[in-house]
Amino acid sequence: MAGKPPVHSITYGSYLKINELTALQTTLSKPDVHDEMQFIVVHQVFELWFKLSLHEVEAIHRHLAAGRTIEATRLFKRVCAITRCFLPSLEVMETMVPSDFVKFRDHLMPASGFQSWQFRELEFAAGLRDERYLKMFEDNPEATRRLNAWMKRPTLWQAFVDHLAKRAYDVADEARQRTVVAKIYKDPAVNDLMMLAEAMIELDECFQLYREHHVRMAERMIGSKPGTGIEDVKYAFGKQGPMGTQGVAYLASTTKKKFFPVLWEARTEM
Repeated sequence: MAGKPPVHSITYGSYLKINELTALQTTLSKPDVHDEMQFIVVHQVFELWFKLSLHEVEAIHRHLAAGRTIEATRLFKRVCAITRCFLPSLEVMETMVPSDFVKFRDHLMPASGFQSWQFRELEFAAGLRDERYLKMFEDNPEATRRLNAWMKRPTLWQAFVDHLAKRAYDVADEARQRTVVAKIYKDPAVNDLMMLAEAMIELDECFQLYREHHVRMAERMIGSKPGTGIEDVKYAFGKQGPMGTQGVAYLASTTKKKFFPVLWEARTEM
């Protein structure tokens, strides 16, 4: 008699919690609107990528503090690769047409991607820290705790600057930081630092490309309508928000943000 197959204590499904994961997509439209499922899945995927990015950012901080330039560079490149995954996700969203989006859009209000605290954590970690965003999470103690924790920590740029200081560079102010970066690019003996700086500016560029694509995707979907989270924008930034009350206009205002402006400015001195 053939024996029973061996019983494994762990399987692909149990390790990845597939049953639990695929039970997390709950649509609100009645009757069901076909595209609402893809909308939920895409945004949940974004949050998983944000989680992994934050995991890597924590490690980057540790590597820079310990002087491990190559390891920090490797993980910056990983976060770049993660960020590039954002654009195909937007392309999935763009397979939806506006007439289908409006069938379930009202069910989302006042929910909005503006309320993603993990995305705000990434911005805070990189150095884009605006305390007004904290107002949006007053009713969410965990989000508030996490964002406040990043407010108290060195930014990724400061971690980089501290790393340069340990390598005996004079980086006391932004002017000297620009000069040092330009010098690093011209010195083959510190190629590891140049590659680190390149990985950092690549990440900055990846995020800017994502923001630009996000603007075009939103305009394609809603035109000049206010975003579903516009009340949060008005609450955090004032009566009219940073760019009036228009959702796409607000998103367009974020495309000017840079994580590491000194790296961009240093190009002029090279």
